[in-house]
Amino acid sequence: MRALKHFVVGSAMIVASGFAFAHNCPNEMKAIDAKLATNPKLSSTDAITVAQLRASAEELHKAGRHDQAMQALADAKKLLGI
Repeated sequence: MRALKHFVVGSAMIVASGFAFAHNCPNEMKAIDAKLATNPKLSSTDAITVAQLRASAEELHKAGRHDQAMQALADAKKLLGI
């Protein structure tokens, strides 16, 4: 019985962390938007890539594809140096 209780609690924590991760996309987008508002020095190619990654991530987030959205946001943040 005790093992079952630990399994249920552990499973609930894993599910909750997945939801928390999925809902972090907007926070990551806000961080990118804030950095872009400071007019960082980027090559025109990098600026276009960041904008495309940011837009793509928003669409992926809306489609429920959070892992892919977070990857696109991570790539954009890397280009921005954040």
